[in-house]
Amino acid sequence: MFFGGIFLIWKSCREILESFHVGADGEGSTVQSYLGAITQIMMLDIILSLDSLITAVCLSSHLFIMMAAVIIAVAIMLFAARQIGEFVDRHPSVKMLALAFLILVGGALIMESAAIEVPKGYIYFAMFFSLAVETLNLLRNKKAAERASGPDA
Repeated sequence: MFFGGIFLIWKSCREILESFHVGADGEGSTVQSYLGAITQIMMLDIILSLDSLITAVCLSSHLFIMMAAVIIAVAIMLFAARQIGEFVDRHPSVKMLALAFLILVGGALIMESAAIEVPKGYIYFAMFFSLAVETLNLLRNKKAAERASGPDA
């Protein structure tokens, strides 16, 4: 858990810093290939799944159910990766929010590795609240864009 948390924090901070270094084409640094992106997503998914796997082991004594849950989660992630990536490309603030979530989760993993219990409800509430605020911002920006391109423009 400790090394998974360190990896999440390191990777997220690196991505945040790279987003400030704009290239000549006007775009921030991104993963060079689709395969590289999928590999990174899978690594992060595996790290984030460890906590869920430990919970699943405690909740279920059926190995088949645990394996099926992990396979289904990875399949959904692979299926939705492109759509999510395109959405994040259109809305860079969502990427920053997701990276901040990864830092939060990384910190929680490090604390759990030190036997400091962080109630999951606090983490989920912080994520939900942040996501709700970002959703309101996206809706506001969409309405403003619609008004700007309306018949009066």
